[in-house]
Amino acid sequence: MKKRKVYLKMRRLNRKKTLSLVKELDAFPKVPDSYVETSASGGTVSLIAFTTMALLTIMEFSVYQDTWMKYEYEVDKDFSSKLRINIDITVAMKCQYVGADVLDLAETMVASADGLVYEPAIFDLSPKQKEWQRMLQLIQSRLQEEHSLQDVIFKSAFKTASLPPREDNPSQSPDACRIHGHLYVNKVAGNFHITVGKAIPHPRGHAHLAALVNHDSYNFSHRIDHLSFGELVPGIINPLDGTEKIAIDHNQMFQYFITVVPTKLHTYKISADTHQFSVTERERIINHAAGSHGVSGIFMKYDLSSLMVTVTEEHMPFWQFFVRLCGIVGGIFSTTGMLHGIGKFIVEIICCRFRLGSYKPVTSVPFEDGHTDNHLPLLENNTH
Repeated sequence: MKKRKVYLKMRRLNRKKTLSLVKELDAFPKVPDSYVETSASGGTVSLIAFTTMALLTIMEFSVYQDTWMKYEYEVDKDFSSKLRINIDITVAMKCQYVGADVLDLAETMVASADGLVYEPAIFDLSPKQKEWQRMLQLIQSRLQEEHSLQDVIFKSAFKTASLPPREDNPSQSPDACRIHGHLYVNKVAGNFHITVGKAIPHPRGHAHLAALVNHDSYNFSHRIDHLSFGELVPGIINPLDGTEKIAIDHNQMFQYFITVVPTKLHTYKISADTHQFSVTERERIINHAAGSHGVSGIFMKYDLSSLMVTVTEEHMPFWQFFVRLCGIVGGIFSTTGMLHGIGKFIVEIICCRFRLGSYKPVTSVPFEDGHTDNHLPLLENNTH
């Protein structure tokens, strides 16, 4: 029992020594409360400092909650897989007069019968369909002006709806052809085109069997409701969606030069491999006499970029948020303390000057008989 009591006393002594040692190692200055002088200016500065800290902390927390898109570029090494083309185009000609197919640089032809559907339709849209088209065109115009809007669409995984069905029952017969579906092509440059006649295999090239129709009845006015490459992924607005072109001549060619960029998209809502593309448009009237040669129709010449883009949604780490928060609090404390000290010093100097100016030295003392002595007499204690 005695040994245990001695052990407990030694343990208590060690604890007291440890606490005293920790207190001695405290590097932060401790100012007694009796040395602290409160003032109205100090309270005002403290109130402003705490209010500023609260506002900046709220703003910093909103920044911490936000995410941003990180873009990385690397060489695309996948050449063996197939490229999917998703198509939904309406041409202002009847289906028996037009044909669509793909011809790539390897002279490999992919006929439209492999995945495209020809559906008779009415070229003019219904009011509900026109509203959908205007909304899509408005999004396209905003994307061209504000490129950062695409990051918002990436994060939201916004899925563009397809053209809604007609809500009216028109009495007119179909005057157009809707070509929709998808094709699988090689990952090389190619040309997807819609022109007069159906495509036929030819050992020496590429040919279309044109129907016996008058050239004056050609009308390649068209509307692109959807055109994309790769798998359909929410969060991507394609540049040609909602495009409508009206032909001013019966023998007119519309050309689209497309550069396809493989894209890996990784956000908190979706992760997929897809493709984006940029496009340049051109249209001209075929006139052989004027030197403008070619075939009237719709031609989409696409080429694949050798670079692949990886788009990743990132978030600020917590340690960085904590360090920034500590910097805000410490910086405001230090800055407000320095400004308060400088302001107080300036005020004291100005007040001291005013006080010195209020006391004027006395240089003359008037007497009762009107005599003025310019010097103060020395008072002596004379005893007689």
